[in-house]
Parts: sequence; structure tokens; C-alpha cells
Amino acid sequence: MKVIFTCGGTAGHVNPALALAGYMREKDAGTQILFVGAERGLERDLIAHTDYPFRTVNISSFHRSFKPAEIRHNLVSLKNLAHAEREANAILNDFHPDLIVGTGGYASYPLVRYGAKAGIPTAVHESNIVPGLTTRQLEPHCDRIMVGFEDCRAHYKHPEKVVVTGTPVRGDFFTVTKQQAKEKLGMNDGRKLIVSFWGSLGSNAMNRAMAEFLALESAKEPFYHIHGVGEICWKPMQQWMHDDGLEITEHPALDVREYIYDMATVMRAADLVICRAGASTLSELTVLGVPAILVPSPNVTNHHQEKNAALLGDHGAALVLPEEGLDGKKLFAAAAGVLNDPQRMETMSQNMAALGIPDATKRIYDTVMTLLK
Repeated sequence: MKVIFTCGGTAGHVNPALALAGYMREKDAGTQILFVGAERGLERDLIAHTDYPFRTVNISSFHRSFKPAEIRHNLVSLKNLAHAEREANAILNDFHPDLIVGTGGYASYPLVRYGAKAGIPTAVHESNIVPGLTTRQLEPHCDRIMVGFEDCRAHYKHPEKVVVTGTPVRGDFFTVTKQQAKEKLGMNDGRKLIVSFWGSLGSNAMNRAMAEFLALESAKEPFYHIHGVGEICWKPMQQWMHDDGLEITEHPALDVREYIYDMATVMRAADLVICRAGASTLSELTVLGVPAILVPSPNVTNHHQEKNAALLGDHGAALVLPEEGLDGKKLFAAAAGVLNDPQRMETMSQNMAALGIPDATKRIYDTVMTLLK
């Protein structure tokens, strides 16, 4: 079997493809896999760390703005799209795939669209609650659309194509129990653990609020707290904590890191997670059943994070707070309100777990394999 995976833009689009590709090879070591993405996309770097071959199409995004600079950008994107058809067809003719799977990002459009036109079975996985522009454009053409939650189905014009599969979560999230994770971190004396992060780069506004939050915690250290600052905020964070009177080395219950490298263990041990509302993170929260406070990024295209967070909030699995006007005091009060209410925590945990799909990779595999039959 020969399979093309096409994706790009963010790790949240690439990781589901990598999970499915690995699962396919486990089932059949002879499966031939080719990844296709944009020439300058993040996907090139991510796939470079695997043994999968990678090819590119020259395609760029479309911006939702009528500013002169954005109009010029979109005109270039239209020109690139015309070239992408020729490039996509060349890849199809060279590789002769039996199946094409797109997992999001504008880079996935050409191969899915022109593969479908050529009669090749095609499927798209959409990790966000509301479909993005690329998925909406591909919906009339692809054979299956795979989504994370049942609530997503209402956002499609062809619900008969939609299959609820969930979004794959790395296997190492399930290798230890919650208690084992707490023991591994040395945080098993009965205090609750808060885990917080704002993405690999970080957020100036939210890290500034978190410095104040940590300073308030340091007075009594009522909770353990692991915070991932992010690359761009690491140096400013030191100054912000100092300005708030916090010398972090004097407070062993507070662990502030540039990046949380052992995320699977940390998330498994967490009693409350405070974070953004990216689709991959929400999938991890749901399969682990961890209560969360979500502060969606206001800077994401099409307000995807706000829509993602709203679903968990509507199901009583998370407390959703807007970034605007949020400071450390308000965030600390919200976290303490959850952690000091055992019944509320239990309810949020149950509601979160009810949304989780631990076998998402298998469900996606079973769905795409039906297309070959």
C-alpha cells in the first residue's frame, strides 16, 4: 500500500499524520509513505526528524483582510495555487498513491483536491472544532472528514461524510498512572499540582500574569506548580518574577521552566491545567480527564481557539477565561476556586473524560482503510 500524508502549518496538523503513519507501519511494515507539505512550512523540519521521504508544493496561505499588503499577499497565493496543481499532479504521477490523507493546513489542499479529482481515495482530519478554510474547501471533494468531537458534525454541509475519530495523543501519555507520575516528579505529599504553559514560544501578556500568580502562590505554597514559560519569554520572565518579589529558587514547590520536555509525565500528574486552547492540547486533556482553565489565544486565525475552548466550557469540563483584562490575581482566584472544591474538580474531570477518545489513531486507521475496500 502507498499512502500520501499532506499537512502543514503547525505541529497540531503534523502530529496526527505522524501518529497514523506509525500505526500503519505497525500493521504493515511494507506500507510506503510519502509526506507532502509547503516549501517553507514547519512540516519540513518536523518530518526531517523521521525517516519518511518529504516533497513540497509551492503554496501559501490566504489572509482575511482587504489591506493593500494582504491583497498583494493573496494575489501571490493565487499564483502559487495555480503552480501547485502542476506540482501536485507530478507527485501523484511519480508516487501513484492508493490513499491520500490530509491533516490540516493550507499545504494539504493541492494533494487532496487533485488526488480526489484523479479518483484516488481521500480523507481529511480536522482537529479544530470548527473547520478551517482548507477543510471547508475540500469538503465537497474528499471521501471522508474525520473530526475530534460529536459536536463538530453540525459545522459541515455534508454530515454523511463526517466520522468522529478523535485526535491522536502520543502513546507515552498512557505509560504511567497519575500516582506514578506524581512520585516520579517528587510531588506526592497530597498537595495538588497545577501545570501551566502558553505554547512553545510563550505569551508576553499571559506570562506576565503568571509571574504575579506564582508570587501569590509563594506566600504559602498551597499547591505544586510547574510552569512552562516558552522561548521568547524566558529572559523577561526572570525580571517579572523579580519585580513581583519572587525569588523562585527559594520556593521548591514552584518549578518554572523554559520548556516542559517531559510533558507526558507532567500532564499525567496534573490536577489542574492552565493553558491555551489548541486542538492537540484539548485532545490530551480529554483523554487524561484533567480539569482545565483555558485562556484562548485572541490571535489565532478564525478564532479557532475560542471555539475549541467553548466546547469544553459548554460541557462543563473547563473554565474558560478571556485574555483581555485577565491578571495574576484573577487567574489565581479562579485556580484556587477549582482546586479547593473537590466536588467541582470531580465533575470537571468526569465531563472532560467523557469527551476523550483514547483510541483515536485506531479509529482514524479503520476509517481510511474502509476507503480502500
